[in-house]
Amino acid sequence: MPDRESNPFRFGDLALDHFFTDRKAELAELTADIRNGQNVVIFAPRRFGKSSLMWRAAQQLVSDGSVLVAQVDLMKAPTKERLAEKLAAAIYEEIASPLFKLREQAAAVFRGLRVLPTMIVGIDGSVSFSFAAGQASAAIDATLERLLELPAQLAAERERRVALVFDEFQEIMRIDPGLIGLMRAVFQEQPEVAHVYLGSRRHMIEQVFNDENEPFWRSAKQLDLGPIPAEPFAEYIGDAFRRTGRGISVPTLTRLLELTSLHPYGTQELAYSLWEATPAGRAAGEPELDVALTQVLRSENAHFSRIWERASRVQRLLLEALARAPGGAPQGAAYRRDHGLPGPSTVQKALAALLQDELVGNGPGGPRITEPFLAEWILRRGM
Repeated sequence: MPDRESNPFRFGDLALDHFFTDRKAELAELTADIRNGQNVVIFAPRRFGKSSLMWRAAQQLVSDGSVLVAQVDLMKAPTKERLAEKLAAAIYEEIASPLFKLREQAAAVFRGLRVLPTMIVGIDGSVSFSFAAGQASAAIDATLERLLELPAQLAAERERRVALVFDEFQEIMRIDPGLIGLMRAVFQEQPEVAHVYLGSRRHMIEQVFNDENEPFWRSAKQLDLGPIPAEPFAEYIGDAFRRTGRGISVPTLTRLLELTSLHPYGTQELAYSLWEATPAGRAAGEPELDVALTQVLRSENAHFSRIWERASRVQRLLLEALARAPGGAPQGAAYRRDHGLPGPSTVQKALAALLQDELVGNGPGGPRITEPFLAEWILRRGM
């Protein structure tokens, strides 16, 4: 008996290899920019695929030998010491090791650091670095400065193009706001290094790169990652169903994309559940889609419940109104009257908070809920 086909959709983890969907134009643009040494900042809401896009670009660049790419996730670096550890590990694994081949030679690049790290080799051969906590601030700052200088130095010595990538770059403000000035001072002298900054908190990233009073003002090309267009997403989903012995009707596929508003994570999540709800050899229709959506809402219930608990009374009223009637002018008298909302200034304050939390976004027709499935959860909650 043949093995059961694996579900062709993925959500939650990075979308690599055949799970990566479209983004052909963005991928071509990003890889070209990095090869040219161009600094880039990628704006995208949470779970929009910016990290997957960057990983796919890194795969291409490293495999063709054109660029060495070191990546640091700032969400995993809550302190300056941890940031130094992540930087050292990325430089060692993704730049020094490919250049020097021998472990001792690669590790030697850290000998000039103000604070020397402890190098830890795991039983699987993996290498990590540890900087003791409690270092003097000046010492750890000098160590970070030297680590930030190393990619450019190694690139120049070996005549290789190098890229340094920071995921969730807005977290640098939480680690230490003073690092912004230090990083900019170092990076502006590194034309041979492409610096790529990924951010999901738009208001924080825009402040860093679009405020003329900030060190990073106009220091990077801006790539705003939007939803994946409907046509390639529909083609990808339809092909994935057919490839794994199932079908999907055109109305069902259209409705699926309407429910997710083409959000990459949400679309993969609902497609995953729809595939599971569709028996092998059958085509997914409206009944299967309803089962899939119910399953997704059940899975997301804890997440949405936390959002609801944190929201103020006015924010809840506004979310309910936007779930029923997306778009429009929530501050307008008619909209407020129809949905029982308070005065315009109070609504504006609630709307600003929801926009900052990226639960709501401003579309062509006005504000609407952008968190996938939250509107549907709110509507069903009120039944």
